[in-house]
Amino acid sequence: HLMVISPDAGGTGRAIYLANVLGVDMGMFYKRRDYSTIIDGRNPIVAHEFLGADVSGKNMIIIDDMISSGDSMLEVAALLKQRGAAKIFMCSTFGLFTNGLERFAPHGRRSSGSPSRPSTNLVYQTDELLEKPYYVNCDMSKYIALIIDTLNHDGSISKLLNPVERINKLLKKHSESLKK
Repeated sequence: HLMVISPDAGGTGRAIYLANVLGVDMGMFYKRRDYSTIIDGRNPIVAHEFLGADVSGKNMIIIDDMISSGDSMLEVAALLKQRGAAKIFMCSTFGLFTNGLERFAPHGRRSSGSPSRPSTNLVYQTDELLEKPYYVNCDMSKYIALIIDTLNHDGSISKLLNPVERINKLLKKHSESLKK
């Protein structure tokens, strides 16, 4: 029981792709704004509205390109919890965490099954971040090196840019480890 969630309309394509690769449901939030008002040069967000299947009892993967302050991601996670979601995994390519890390800590004690906060090493990671028990560092060094090497040898990177085969291999490995 897993579901992929886009925290905003801009990330919907990413969430649809991942949900299709994993063969699970997808949902998205969109920001309902008050277009009759301007505050600090922007139309204020009135609410985050959800489009998608029932989330009750399902584990959620919220996927976004970047976590800056994390306000949107944390608000979406809270809204999913209010709707009865089980575990929530917040995944991003670029984890900046500009407003600090403690707000991302899972509530309660960390157990082997509690949610993690994966992000890549494509941006600077502080020692404080790397030491957090809930943070998972997705090392992209080998992948980036492979892209650079392929380009340096005038090879095609199209196969490298399509992760479906690698995701399926990882899922198979994970399924086999659960059987042991």
